[in-house]
Amino acid sequence: MNAAAADRPTDGPDSTPAETGSHEDPAVDSDAAIDVEEVPEEESERDKRFGKPGPPFDRNSPYLFGLLLGLGLLTAYAAGNLLTTMGSVILQVVVSLFIAAGINPMVVFLQRRGFPRPWAVISVILGVLGALALFFVALVPVISDQVAKISANVPGWIEELQRNQRIQQLNEDYQILDKVQEYVASGDFVSSAFGGALGVGLAVINVLVTAFIVIVLTLYFIAAYDQTKHAIYRLAPASRRDRVSKLGDRVFDGIGGYVSGAFIVALCAGLSTLVLLFVIGMGEYAVALAFVVMITDVIPMIGATIGAVIVCAITFATTDLKTGLIAVVFYIAYQQFENYVVYPRVMSRSVDIPGVVTVIAALVGASLLGVVGALLAIPTAAAVLMLIREVYVRAQDER
Repeated sequence: MNAAAADRPTDGPDSTPAETGSHEDPAVDSDAAIDVEEVPEEESERDKRFGKPGPPFDRNSPYLFGLLLGLGLLTAYAAGNLLTTMGSVILQVVVSLFIAAGINPMVVFLQRRGFPRPWAVISVILGVLGALALFFVALVPVISDQVAKISANVPGWIEELQRNQRIQQLNEDYQILDKVQEYVASGDFVSSAFGGALGVGLAVINVLVTAFIVIVLTLYFIAAYDQTKHAIYRLAPASRRDRVSKLGDRVFDGIGGYVSGAFIVALCAGLSTLVLLFVIGMGEYAVALAFVVMITDVIPMIGATIGAVIVCAITFATTDLKTGLIAVVFYIAYQQFENYVVYPRVMSRSVDIPGVVTVIAALVGASLLGVVGALLAIPTAAAVLMLIREVYVRAQDER
């Protein structure tokens, strides 16, 4: 045993850990082998060329926080300037979408009568284009001619008003009628209002271009109405997409119902004015004044009153006191009929908001975007109120 042990080599190139009984050197060699395997040759070469990467930045560092905050503020400022620059385009898109939502009920009506969706859309588009063509061909010349007659007769009407003793007293104190008559008789009031002849031309071109863009966008939106809604709904998470779709459909239906309902109410006001003016013998200005009443009646709260005041003032100036009083009584009675019969029946299925919210929404919309803001404010307020009831209030009730 001892001789065999003595004859066995204790050290040599072929010795193993089991043979030598030593575990330290092989362990060191094994760790070195592991290190060589974990650090590839390419990484080591890269470290030699560019240096070893250091530790990551401290996210709590004041410098890094200030840098990111500054970049965020600059991004927000740039985005705000971009939205301000694109404000008119965004407004045109929103108005076009609202009008498309107002036209969509006609498409749905035809679909319920058996029309496929594409044919219903084509029929409505052709009907809208035909109505616009008829308006420009048949009514625009009549309206422009009657407006020119009204403008030409304003000085004579002012002279008639000057015969009133109370008006004479006010005119002596403030010279209101004299200034108005001189301003209108000069023929320059339209040019000065728009900044000269060039300003008138530019304003007319701007209005025509804006109207053309809105019409084209409206036709695109009505043709791809369902696709547009679905594209908006796809932005919501899949788990909530069904609820978002149902709420969104309710919002779009409310907007469409309000726009189409406002058009129906305004059309009723215009037709009633047309009948009144022909009955009292003012057919010479009937179409133009009826169109004015229809346009102003679309404006919430004060639009109907503005149209009535314009018609009654011209009636008093062109006819006698009796006819003017008839017009005043008619508009007082008609506005009550519109407020308590026509408007509730037309709008009952589209908007459901308290009266005070309607007033506040119209005031806020008018202060932000003028007449367009006042027109869009009520359906927007109705949609926001519905979402608050269905989302926030419901969540609060379930807690």
